[in-house]
Amino acid sequence: MSSSNAFKPPVKNGVGPSTVGIPANTSLPAIDFLAQKFSAISREAWLQRFENREILNAQGRVMAPQDILLVESHLHYYRSIPNEPELPWKAKVIFQDDYLVVADKPHFMPVTPGGRYVQQSLLVQLKQQLNLPELSPLHRIDRETAGLVVFSVRSQDRNAYQELFRLRQVQKTYEAIAGAPETSPMHLQFPLIHRSFMAEDSQFFRMLEVARHEHNDSLEFNSETWIDCMERLYGNSALDNQNATQPLLLARYLLKPLTGQRHQLRVHMNSIGLPLLNDQFYPQVLRDANEKVDFNAPLQLLAQTIAFKDPVTGASRSFESSSQLTALK
Repeated sequence: MSSSNAFKPPVKNGVGPSTVGIPANTSLPAIDFLAQKFSAISREAWLQRFENREILNAQGRVMAPQDILLVESHLHYYRSIPNEPELPWKAKVIFQDDYLVVADKPHFMPVTPGGRYVQQSLLVQLKQQLNLPELSPLHRIDRETAGLVVFSVRSQDRNAYQELFRLRQVQKTYEAIAGAPETSPMHLQFPLIHRSFMAEDSQFFRMLEVARHEHNDSLEFNSETWIDCMERLYGNSALDNQNATQPLLLARYLLKPLTGQRHQLRVHMNSIGLPLLNDQFYPQVLRDANEKVDFNAPLQLLAQTIAFKDPVTGASRSFESSSQLTALK
């Protein structure tokens, strides 16, 4: 049972601990339990974490590899990635006060630790840079997407801010580059609203749209995006193809997500026949989720603005990214 007096593991190098529950009557030594539970991590790596005093029990006692877990309820452990790849950018803060931090995230940087990135994630960088151990993201954007991410500074305010997102009381706009409207096989009239029912694909890192008769949910749709074509782009120097006499048929779009499904904007633009420029997953997978990325070909999607009424201070909050998509430079 949790309480205000429960042990809270400290943040180390900007990284908070992960927690794993221990089934009742588990009589294994700690090292055997962890090595079996997380078989993708070598026994040697776990032993190194024990040596670094990075395995704690529920009361905060540093565990030894051979400690029996019979009386333990859960363990805290700290994630680390050997030879973590370094991203060529750092986190950029555009606003900070006692309640919020707003960062302008570059392409390819994950918001939170995951996969191959821990120290390079936006959250860990900001915790270290700003010395704010309780910092927490109020929402997330894809690692491939650039733009605004809002963080709560104090843990006691987090639920109030997150409620804004749950109740859809946050206004967000995105900018995107994709094929011009005439490159779509559909006869599109802008602005338009695209609605669909989205679900996880068989490939865990992708989403797909499901026909209504294929799902049992009572809702007709669970994703909705307002889309408008703002301008056509021809023959930009950053995007010219090899034949300079044949301009690329591209356009700039303004997107307003009215719901927050994972990869929603990418899936919706692909669904209307206008997949985003440099999208590696839609319409088809061009690289594995863990494959080395080409930093010279970022996804042309930018979280451009975000606005809401602050539930803690009552102030009107409005932020705009200073970043720009490659095609518009």
